[in-house]
Amino acid sequence: MSYQQYRPTGFRLLPEVVKNLIIINGLFFLATYVLDSTYAVNLVDKLGLHYYASEKFHPYQLITYMFMHGGLSHIFLNMFALWMFGNALENYWGPKRFLTYYIITGIGAALIHYVVYYFEIKPTLSFLNEYLTHPNIDTFNTFLKSKFFHIDSTEMEVHYNALVGKFNALQVSGDTHQMLQVSVDYMTQYKEDFLNASTVVGASGSVFGLLLAFGMLFPNSIIYLYFAIPIKAKYFVILYGAFELFSGIIPQQGDNVAHFAHLGGMLFGFFLIRYWNKHDRANFY
Repeated sequence: MSYQQYRPTGFRLLPEVVKNLIIINGLFFLATYVLDSTYAVNLVDKLGLHYYASEKFHPYQLITYMFMHGGLSHIFLNMFALWMFGNALENYWGPKRFLTYYIITGIGAALIHYVVYYFEIKPTLSFLNEYLTHPNIDTFNTFLKSKFFHIDSTEMEVHYNALVGKFNALQVSGDTHQMLQVSVDYMTQYKEDFLNASTVVGASGSVFGLLLAFGMLFPNSIIYLYFAIPIKAKYFVILYGAFELFSGIIPQQGDNVAHFAHLGGMLFGFFLIRYWNKHDRANFY
């Protein structure tokens, strides 16, 4: 089978692991909406990946988050890419190695994302911890107007609205002692909500790992960008990786894409392929 020029031709060549992964992702996607509308169960909140310091974090989320998606376009693009690149890779590697690669790059994507996230939120957490140790009303008011303060979830909005009512009433009465206690209670709750707010979902980390693998194994294969523009796989991978790095370093307003998770999938994929190549050569000789 020649991979000098590669273009997806249809689902008739769908190997077993790729097929089952697409089915499982589809079932999880359907269950997300059915459970939410019928039983008010937020499956994304339970199976999406939370930050390790969040009370909502569970180790199994390192796996389950890969099968959760935020919308129809999200799952469609990921499943299309899974089929497009996974088809060739599973046929080349076999099902066991392909699935191992898919899972490891997905976990690696999550780890890299939250390593970067740790440094992003460290200043805010340091401020919150310092305040809870040494509370001060002036510092509290400064915090509410600072860049560290964000309302990123429904829970945050509910708790903030409750704070405003209490705090305004206490300011009128002049009860500074109670105001300080309310501020401490709110900052404690804000810290909890802040840690719970980040939830990662999607197969993108694994998919970017597949993209990297395709570029490394079939570097001169032709990918048809937008089904029209031919580009060699190795250049496509380099350009896409550079774009993700740029987008991660300089994020756009309202960008909710986990760019460093994509890069994490590629990074773990690179080292895993290098390890396998070295190991395979050693066994061959």
